[in-house]
Amino acid sequence: MSNMIDTILARRSVREFTGGIVSKQDICTILNCGRWAPSGLNNQPWKFVVVQERDTIDQLSQCTHYRDVVKGANVLIGVYLDTDAQYNHTKDILAIGAAVQNMLLACEDMGLGAVWLGEILNQSDQVNTILHTPTSLELMAVLAIGYPVLKERTSHRKDFGEIACNGMFGKPWT
Repeated sequence: MSNMIDTILARRSVREFTGGIVSKQDICTILNCGRWAPSGLNNQPWKFVVVQERDTIDQLSQCTHYRDVVKGANVLIGVYLDTDAQYNHTKDILAIGAAVQNMLLACEDMGLGAVWLGEILNQSDQVNTILHTPTSLELMAVLAIGYPVLKERTSHRKDFGEIACNGMFGKPWT
């Protein structure tokens, strides 16, 4: 297997972090990997808001049921759809997902832990107020990033027969 496949298969959501500081260079690498995601017409419809200030992290932690995860992170990245740059809402949301995945894989490859927070979207107005984001930006996710507490993380995936069909829908792929 290639290193990339190993990274994909090893990646797990990390919700517990040590106090280690994520360097500016590492944050730039994560952002760079996000911006190299594919997008329709190469419109790159994303904006990233990097949050490192402890006071702002604490405020954002009040916007989610996962307060401890957010408070434990060394850096948060708000991932936004720039509606001024969009050309097709569905494709652009898919591009945002690709950017998020690229950033999560970069974290894994660099020995960082990260988790994609979606529940925080229920409080997107409050998040946008805290981050002073313009109305042209639509919150898509927040990534919590830091050095992971070392422990075994497991995950389950559905069998191929549950997710893939052979030639036509309903005929399981084998």
